[in-house]
Amino acid sequence: MANRTFFGGIHPYEGKELSKDKPIKTILPGSELVYPLSQHIGAPAKPIVQAGDKVLTGTKIAEAGGFVSAPIYSTVSGTVKGIEKRRVVTGGMVDSIIIENDGLYAEVEWPEMKPVEEMTTQEKIDLIREAGVVGMGGAGFPTAVKLSPKEPDKIDYVIANCSECEPYLTSDYRRMLEEPDLLIDGLRIAVGLFPNAHGILAVEDNKMDAAKLLMDKVKDDPLLSVKVVQTKYPEGAERMLIHACTGRDINSSMLPADAGCVVDNVDTLCAVGRAVREGRPLMERIVTITGDAITDPCNYKVRIGMNYRDLIEDAGGFVTEPAKIISGGPMMGFAIFDLDVPTTKTASAITCLTKDAVAELAPSACINCAKCVDVCPERLIPKNLADAVENGQEERFLREYGMECCECGCCSYICPARRQLTQLIKGMRKIQLAKRRK
Repeated sequence: MANRTFFGGIHPYEGKELSKDKPIKTILPGSELVYPLSQHIGAPAKPIVQAGDKVLTGTKIAEAGGFVSAPIYSTVSGTVKGIEKRRVVTGGMVDSIIIENDGLYAEVEWPEMKPVEEMTTQEKIDLIREAGVVGMGGAGFPTAVKLSPKEPDKIDYVIANCSECEPYLTSDYRRMLEEPDLLIDGLRIAVGLFPNAHGILAVEDNKMDAAKLLMDKVKDDPLLSVKVVQTKYPEGAERMLIHACTGRDINSSMLPADAGCVVDNVDTLCAVGRAVREGRPLMERIVTITGDAITDPCNYKVRIGMNYRDLIEDAGGFVTEPAKIISGGPMMGFAIFDLDVPTTKTASAITCLTKDAVAELAPSACINCAKCVDVCPERLIPKNLADAVENGQEERFLREYGMECCECGCCSYICPARRQLTQLIKGMRKIQLAKRRK
């Protein structure tokens, strides 16, 4: 039986050969670490330290600013230099806690944990919340909130998003190969929060070595299984992955829980496991430094708060000055102009490219080829949506289901006229979402 997938999608150049065979390398940060208070969806965290305070690795430095928020912890020992605005990867200036690293990495005394089997569901969720775990695939939604649906007995599947469909990225792949037990333990803990749930490890078929390893690890577990899905972008998007694994569909007005599913990515589940099993907060993640402009593409275990530039330098710097530097991958990532920004809980990769393929090709008039329709995983007509945006036709945009766009970029990628379809649609979606909030 063929591996299941979803309608539409594309097959861009993968670029994973640059770093997929590079084992995870631990790197220590420089003398100063920066912790933005807004590195998750929801209310910014509230600082609970001040200039001059001494901290250890694992000291809570900011508490959750609301129900949809997450605390932040120091990832080094040292001294709080202050709280000030610092630039983040998106280009904005964000209130941040600055800590001077003393280079000792002394840790707090970790709590003695009782066996997971003796914990209540609420105790596990409280540990995940207190650990500051958020979605580390890019969204940054607080995981404790995601794992607390109104009707937990209606959750049938907890899906570990192991597809890593974004070109160039290999951090999840290396985690699966090098720390499969940590991933599986995190998934088991998440599945155990729901009385009727089964766990699915969804792996694309270009990672069969990882899939086979995970299959061997869970073969005797009746609640866990591995689902091999087709290698296609954007297989890792929640809606697409849910359909590929379960055949169920959701739209923009629904949550995965409405379809009986919860989806978490590899790094998130690893953090869940460590929070519940060891009482350790989220302080590190895997980051891929890659692209044809990088001397030695690598996968790093990074302490949150360290500088992007330090990662680039450890990877040998640039072969040649890159034409474009992207936070994340080339499809869902965004271009950055300053490397002196901190890594955060959602920092997955830095992709440095010698050519800017988008800037080199000027857009022209639509030729009505319908290729954008063929690849749209939401079965929209991107050309019509972009036309509506360009003509200021908000009602037409809504009437043609523009809010269903998942902003995957497939339409822009495939368009022979090089129209920036996704950019136009994304801009209008932001306007409409802002109006809804008002």
